[in-house]
Amino acid sequence: MNNALRREYLAALGLTTWVARGKVVPAMLKAANKSSVALEPPAIGPPAAIGPPAAREAGVDWSELRTRVAACTRCALSATRTQTVFGVGNQRAEWLVVGEAPGAEEDRQGEPFVGRAGQLLNSMLRAVGLAREQVYIANVLKCRPPGNRDPQPNEAAECLPYLEQQIALIKPKIMLAVGRIAAQNLLRTDKTLGSLRQQVHRFGISQVPLIVTYHPAYLLRTPTDKRKSWEDLKFARDVCAHV
Repeated sequence: MNNALRREYLAALGLTTWVARGKVVPAMLKAANKSSVALEPPAIGPPAAIGPPAAREAGVDWSELRTRVAACTRCALSATRTQTVFGVGNQRAEWLVVGEAPGAEEDRQGEPFVGRAGQLLNSMLRAVGLAREQVYIANVLKCRPPGNRDPQPNEAAECLPYLEQQIALIKPKIMLAVGRIAAQNLLRTDKTLGSLRQQVHRFGISQVPLIVTYHPAYLLRTPTDKRKSWEDLKFARDVCAHV
């Protein structure tokens, strides 16, 4: 990516300068592949991984999985949705971006991360050299909670096997959890987003590296944290480059 284009994307994030980041030491990354070790800064706890995909979805191909999601009635959200929001992007992507749940516009269009938040996410990805079409984007929930409320535990539990099977099919090199709710559900923790950032977590039976950052909708409301998000993106890029 040329410098002019990079500056354009950084400007979209509200960042006007390129801040160089030291290279992640390959030996540290090699160690992180064996255990959940922080790359920069140091010290993270043991990986917060969850078990394998539920048996009812394991082995299902893309076509059948999409059909099952579209017809899903496992929780009460099926009664209030306009349509399910399955996910979009490259089914062989190295990066999997996971958000919380569809909003009103996503529920209407059937695609995750559209509108202003989606535009900002696109800029965030481009800032690290990725087009939206190169990644896969999904949510923990496939249906919109009424009033955009937080997902209830039972809703996330019923929906998570769909995402787990998407991960099994994609085999991403890295996952980017955007927002507190997504991070807490994926890592089964109640820790704050701030305490989960800048660490290499692991997800699922394949122990996919998982990085946590802010949700684009939050960054639209709190632009002062865009700099932190940029640091998270660079951290994720460095991790992915050494997986």
